[in-house]
Amino acid sequence: MNACDLPIPDDSSRPSWKRLAFDWSRVMATAGLLVWLVYASGAGLGYNWQWYRVPRYLYTFSEGHFLAGPLLKGLMVTLKVSAVSLVLSSLLGLVTAVCRLSGSFAARAVSRGYLELIRNTPLLVQLFFIYFVFSPMVDLSRFASAVLALSLFEGAYASEIIRAGILAVPQGQWEAAESIGLGRLPTYRHVVLPQALRHMTPPLVSQAVSLIKDSALVSTIAIYDLTMKGQEIIAETYLVFELWFTIAAIYLILTLSLSLAAQAMEKRLALTG
Repeated sequence: MNACDLPIPDDSSRPSWKRLAFDWSRVMATAGLLVWLVYASGAGLGYNWQWYRVPRYLYTFSEGHFLAGPLLKGLMVTLKVSAVSLVLSSLLGLVTAVCRLSGSFAARAVSRGYLELIRNTPLLVQLFFIYFVFSPMVDLSRFASAVLALSLFEGAYASEIIRAGILAVPQGQWEAAESIGLGRLPTYRHVVLPQALRHMTPPLVSQAVSLIKDSALVSTIAIYDLTMKGQEIIAETYLVFELWFTIAAIYLILTLSLSLAAQAMEKRLALTG
């Protein structure tokens, strides 16, 4: 094969710098329009914007040392609740998905009952039930109650994502693993789950984003997360719009960062696959 026979790379799918500049200009114009609408509505209500007071609730400097403000401290609680719940919900979702696909009638019945119960009742009701009814019986803390409620709720949805990913693996892979003498657990671990991960990653990331947003509900049981800290500051300062916009921006940064990390993971899985 000579140089003339080599395929010519198609650059039509690559956005040019003009296209990128145009796209970014539209994004900035849209953001500017939203900011203008917010300020115009505030002016119509006679609201006195005081953005200069917001940074002190994020951070302060004392004698050259960085000190986290109440909003950042609440953010740490949100991240802790979300991280622990994400791990537990993933494990719970995996176990539930495997039980749904098992040959045991009891395992299928229990997993299906859990799935239907959780998916057909509101998260807030589940949170209140665990905190006010279940936790006094087993002496659970507020943090443990919040993590348990989020893990059960998100685990139900994660189980369906994982089950769909497992079912997407061709039947021939199961037969090949069986032919070389692999048991059920090694087949899942070495053959099925690595292939299913490519199918599961995008929806699981979306579920993780949902978990971070749902974690704001833990403020209803007096856990001082980001939302609860914001409510506390608003009650003292009456900076309603400034603080809620700041809290929304923090949640947006969290979820966008998670989405970008997932995109990088998808590309890496595609390359290794």
